[in-house]
Amino acid sequence: MRLGVLDVGSNTVHLLVVDAHPGARPLPAHSHKEELRLAELLDDKGAIGPEGVQHLISTLHKAVQAAEDQGCEQVLSFATSAVREATNADQVLSQVREATGVHLEVLTGAEEARLTFLAARRWFGWSAGKLLVIDIGGGSLEIAYGIDEVPDASVSLPLGAGRLTKDLPGDPPTPEDVRALRRHVRTEIARTVGEFSRFGKPDHIVATSKTFKQLARIAGAARDAEGLYVQRELTRKSLQDWMPKLAEMTIDQRAALPGVAAGRARQLLAGALVAEGAMDLLGAEVLEICPWALREGVILRRLDHLPVG
Repeated sequence: MRLGVLDVGSNTVHLLVVDAHPGARPLPAHSHKEELRLAELLDDKGAIGPEGVQHLISTLHKAVQAAEDQGCEQVLSFATSAVREATNADQVLSQVREATGVHLEVLTGAEEARLTFLAARRWFGWSAGKLLVIDIGGGSLEIAYGIDEVPDASVSLPLGAGRLTKDLPGDPPTPEDVRALRRHVRTEIARTVGEFSRFGKPDHIVATSKTFKQLARIAGAARDAEGLYVQRELTRKSLQDWMPKLAEMTIDQRAALPGVAAGRARQLLAGALVAEGAMDLLGAEVLEICPWALREGVILRRLDHLPVG
């Protein structure tokens, strides 16, 4: 079947179209993406304002049309932390349904962590043993650990790159603001370290998400054009070497780095602070970059519920 997954994230609305059937890996057929930055559109009361809602509706109309053009039999639609934490989430979801016909499933942080872990497990396989999976989104950080397809432990923290960028207002930000955010990030992550250390050392520490892919690329990892199956890594040393440089760069200078999308350059420093803090506190010297993440996890969960043959 041709299946679409429509991801309303904190940064983008992304439609991924795949050709899939139970027992086989989903093959990407089309991708439609538009930046929205919902995490940055919340007002002082934590609500998505009228302009943000209309932008979301307009963007979803385009995604629905793209899914129709691609011949999708079914579209799985979900939203993550920006919608989940909006104080007017129910109102926004109702307006979206009425205007577009899209019924967004709002995932909890725990579900995000579990589905991302499922995608990483399927990518690396059973022989990879115990996995520790780290994902940095626009609104939240997910960490999950386990040896099966369902993690033994998982947490979701409000440490997304888009959310935290609000705490770095300068261009470049002041050293004081960078230090303050660094302290906040590490304090939040440190509270959860015990959840994972009690299970022992993982066999592989895996990173997903655009933030990690961009950090790995500027540290020398292979380009996307070289294919999904090229091994990509991010070492703690290379990230630590880059941190002072990133902190001193303007947004335009970050956007000029290899692999950094112009729309993501503003969030790169905040994401790097989260990545560095997670690697330090979780004892990760090397992260293996996984090309599959939450969207693939949603697809795999759906395929698991389809009859084989």
